[in-house]
Amino acid sequence: MKHNKIKPKQRILETATRLFYKQGYHSTGINQIVAESGVAKSSLYQHFHAKEELAATCLQERHKYWFYELKTFILSANSRKNKVLVLFDFLYYMNEKENYLGCAFINILSETHYVSQKIMSCIMDHKIEVRTLFKDLLLGTNLHPDHLYLLFESAMIESKLYRNQWPVNSAKSIVNSLLN
Repeated sequence: MKHNKIKPKQRILETATRLFYKQGYHSTGINQIVAESGVAKSSLYQHFHAKEELAATCLQERHKYWFYELKTFILSANSRKNKVLVLFDFLYYMNEKENYLGCAFINILSETHYVSQKIMSCIMDHKIEVRTLFKDLLLGTNLHPDHLYLLFESAMIESKLYRNQWPVNSAKSIVNSLLN
């Protein structure tokens, strides 16, 4: 990747997003983001006044990316039941693509007992939108949206823990049996 073809703000965001997701929020320092993005520290602070603001922006960008990918999977399904089941195919895909890194939102939340209001709002907004999507997908079915949500979230977390797809496959099987 040539740094000069991507604007500094975008390089900062891409670098910080990757590092926060792979290393964690607290293990990633501003100096590392500056060095790996190839920007001056003053440029970083020109765009983001604090690490917290940078993390919140990264989460907002992650939210857009994640929902774009998820909705692509949903649109590929040909029935309501398949639109629900494909949610787990999406988790399977993301685990393979991202080497079982799990949920970027929960990862940041789990790092500390205190998360700033700005970051917490990003996490809550993301999770609320997931629950709303599940509610919309389940209209007219016998499955409660929160049951689907809890199975989905636990499959994501447990597959990260075990670095294996069995939690995703098991959750999909449970949902399939509940939709019959």
